[in-house]
Amino acid sequence: MSPVNPFDDAATARVVIDDSGTLREWNEGARLLLGHPTADVVGRPAARLLAGAGGPLPGPGDDRWNGTLALRHLDGRTVSVWVLAHRRPSPDGGPGTWLAVAPLDRGPGHSDDPLLASALAQSPCATMIFDERLRLRGVNDVMAQLLGLPADRVRGLRPTDLGSRPQNEELERRLRRVLDTGCTDDMHTHLKATGEIRAHAWHARIAPLRDAGGQVRGLCVSAHDFTEQHLARERLHLVNEASVRIGTTLDVTRTAQELADVCVPALADFVSVDLLDAQDHGGEPATVPAPPAGLRRAAHQSVNPGCPEAVAEPGRLDFYPAGSPQADCLVAGRAIVAAVPSGDLERWREWDPVRVRRVAEYGIHSTMSVPLQARGTTLGVAVFTRFRRPHPFTDDDRLLAEEVTARAAVCIDNARRYSRERESTLTLQRSLLPRWLPPTAAVEAASRYLPAARSGVGGDWFDVIPLSGMRVAMVVGDVVGHGIQASATMGRLRTAVRTLADIDLTPDELLTHLDDLVVRLSEESGDESAGEVGATCVYAVYDPVSRRCSLARAGHPAPFLVPPGGRPRQVGLPSGPPLGVGGLPFESAEFELREGSVLSFYTDGLVESRDRDADAGQALLREALAPSADSLDAMCDRVLHALLPTGGAADDVALLLARTRGLPAGQVATWDIPADPSLVAPVRKQVVEQLSGWALSAASFTAELVVSELVTNAIRYGSPPIRLRLIHDTSTLICEVSDSSHTAPHLRRAKTWDEGGRGLLLVAQLTQRWGSRHTTEGKTIWAELALLDEE
Repeated sequence: MSPVNPFDDAATARVVIDDSGTLREWNEGARLLLGHPTADVVGRPAARLLAGAGGPLPGPGDDRWNGTLALRHLDGRTVSVWVLAHRRPSPDGGPGTWLAVAPLDRGPGHSDDPLLASALAQSPCATMIFDERLRLRGVNDVMAQLLGLPADRVRGLRPTDLGSRPQNEELERRLRRVLDTGCTDDMHTHLKATGEIRAHAWHARIAPLRDAGGQVRGLCVSAHDFTEQHLARERLHLVNEASVRIGTTLDVTRTAQELADVCVPALADFVSVDLLDAQDHGGEPATVPAPPAGLRRAAHQSVNPGCPEAVAEPGRLDFYPAGSPQADCLVAGRAIVAAVPSGDLERWREWDPVRVRRVAEYGIHSTMSVPLQARGTTLGVAVFTRFRRPHPFTDDDRLLAEEVTARAAVCIDNARRYSRERESTLTLQRSLLPRWLPPTAAVEAASRYLPAARSGVGGDWFDVIPLSGMRVAMVVGDVVGHGIQASATMGRLRTAVRTLADIDLTPDELLTHLDDLVVRLSEESGDESAGEVGATCVYAVYDPVSRRCSLARAGHPAPFLVPPGGRPRQVGLPSGPPLGVGGLPFESAEFELREGSVLSFYTDGLVESRDRDADAGQALLREALAPSADSLDAMCDRVLHALLPTGGAADDVALLLARTRGLPAGQVATWDIPADPSLVAPVRKQVVEQLSGWALSAASFTAELVVSELVTNAIRYGSPPIRLRLIHDTSTLICEVSDSSHTAPHLRRAKTWDEGGRGLLLVAQLTQRWGSRHTTEGKTIWAELALLDEE
């Protein structure tokens, strides 16, 4: 069935009048009613059609009008006509027009059966009947009341004749579709009925009416007010949205912003979230704060871009005195609804005129202050404000706000507790990690440590440890797990590594002892599955004299080596088991490094992520390490920028870069010492001459005494071959005496009449530090002397 243009329908008189009162359109139905041809009336004042002085017309603020008018017929007689007129907005934003309609053919009335007539008229369900031409055949009393029009007058009109709202056009489209398809249709809309001040949610069911042969002869529209069900569904939707959208992170400010975002515009036009200021840094807020309450703005949101209604900016601390809704709801521990027209906010004028002006400027008429409470602790207050919505907050709104804020309060409390624990862990982590890397003659070093963005601070660590003989140890490790426990374990392992490094253990021996320590720590923690609690580690020792580096690792990624002018490559190194497995051996690898080579040590958080595996990450790292001519700090920044996402890594990241230095051969002197005490004097003379050649004459006296004692002890208590080596840089002179004996020297206190036993004590007093280390051939006793600048 082809649609009929409603305006051309001759069964209804339709005219269009502009705001100046000029007739713009005149249909065939209007001609049949009054007899005037279109050409005689279009473009002329509509008032000429009024008989006599006219009748009541729409007022300046009316959008719809209906009434009986006395109109002048072409033949001169007066015709009394019931007219329905409503304003139609212009599609291009210009002046609107009025559509005036008057039904000519109202069709038959109700059935002669009084019971059926009463049932249709008095049914509690608003009902209207349309014929095949979409003309209204009848409405019951409830529908007539909703329309605000006489039931006997609207017969013969179409839905678009009854009003110019979009819902009328949609209803007419749906009616035509049901008429064409014969299938029932449901329409949901939200609008105000005539005479109502608040819009209701409506569900209209459009059903076809068939004759005995099954042919569709009309349509029945039944409208049901399901506002309560709609509101309940909206409340449930808001609660579900809150459970999904609030608490996506463990950040207090972000969680507060999520609360404000969820509730605007679903519940309020403006929402602010203010949190109680902690009494001390990282402290707990007061359980029941006494006014004035110090509240810091955490977040706000508005239906207006930029939140112009906000008085406080995020981060600002304000104090709310007794009598303010914020302070009162915190003290009462419940939501407080205040309405501006009732004078509930008059006390604000006494202490905050800025807010009073903002209330008047934006037409704020209702506020609701809800305390944020979780686990018996009051965290702050959320204030809900309405100015665009015309209706104040209801009890249902209050219950809904309390439900949403209760969920948000738990999330904020979780975020607050997490932030406090994270801050404590970071403080512990910073206290355990080196604050600066010691300058050494062996390497130039740079480092970076980044805590995990989401999963919490872990147990990654790094260190650079000066060793005897100008050597240096470099270590990077990663404790399994996150949090304070992982950081504490990391601190114990770092201390253990420094202690073991101080006795000059080889890398594989050091990792063996460290493995035993992790096993004991697991046993002390009560964890039976010691293999699941552990750590990984890589340990390297570099000697700038021989330019050789020895490394060993325990389940840790192998470091990358960037030779001068060469491409980065991963060091071939036996993997070794993770620390804490126990009972398995570790292997060392040793190789020579050219001066200027860069060693890159890192933890797996740098190369592994959810978006890529370790191989892809190592490929990125290889590219980021080249070229190696940049400063180490620039290389560190380039690596982090290339491998880590903008929001931070999911795991802790430790990065240590070390560029090797070589000690020139001219700064090292070596002598083979005969095992003859009588030859100690010539050795002392050679040492003095060597120091003179190095322009270190000021250290000759002390160095001569130290060399004499160390060489004499080696001859007396050691085993040949005996070798003396002097090493110096700008600030240190090192004396080393090696022999093939594995007996370690010990300090002892000589008695008054003893002739010996004071040599090592004298060495300890004259030098900056001293010690011994075991080698594959025996042992080496060393002593370091601080060099003074010579004038």
